[in-house]
Amino acid sequence: MVNFGFRTDIGKERGGNEDALLLLPKYGIFAVADGVGGQNSGEVASRKAMSGVENFLAANPLSAASELSGRYRENWLNGYFARCLQKVNAEIMSAAAAHPEMEMMATTIVLAYLDMESVYIVNMGDSRAYILRSGLLTQLTEDHTYVNKLISAGTLTKSEARMHPQKNIITKALGSVRNIEPDFCRFDLEPGDRILLCTDGLHGELSDEEIAEILRQDGDLNEISRKLVNAANAKGGHDNITVVLADNR
Repeated sequence: MVNFGFRTDIGKERGGNEDALLLLPKYGIFAVADGVGGQNSGEVASRKAMSGVENFLAANPLSAASELSGRYRENWLNGYFARCLQKVNAEIMSAAAAHPEMEMMATTIVLAYLDMESVYIVNMGDSRAYILRSGLLTQLTEDHTYVNKLISAGTLTKSEARMHPQKNIITKALGSVRNIEPDFCRFDLEPGDRILLCTDGLHGELSDEEIAEILRQDGDLNEISRKLVNAANAKGGHDNITVVLADNR
């Protein structure tokens, strides 16, 4: 059983919480989502994403991966999670088509599968996965945003991106297009590694070093999650904030 903790918060400026999370420690599965869209449809999209992933896992057990190893295992899981998100994407788009008030609803997603000595990450949008190892914080995912494209092109610095007026424009999301291309990656785990999944309500308010300072603390992961959320709210709390932590023992 994975040691984990979590916290979600409306923040200080939003009227509702359009973030959602999924906790399936028995299977080593954790995920967060951040919905976008008017008239509460963002909330619908993020929750549909989480329930859709859970339903896919129930109907398609991950146990088949246990018979594989190395590159074969990684390729199988890549295909597995690609099929999962494609199905969830279709469900979100069908719901939007059936309800005009939900037109254009979409959601980010970042999902972590902790499996023996590895963590597999799949993501779309700007919800992030980090790893804290030996006190050092590393971002494992790449943001699918307009400003990140500018950073990659060398026309914008990371510090400038934090203040850019278009920093919230997402270039990949569940529900945005019929055929999606989620990112997928695998990282080796070491004892003592701490995995963080979060929405942009956290990393949009706190720098990586501010996040790392809190993550370095010992103690209950729910309490550390609460401290992260409180710190983001203290910096303004301009968006919903969701945090999921998992320790590799």
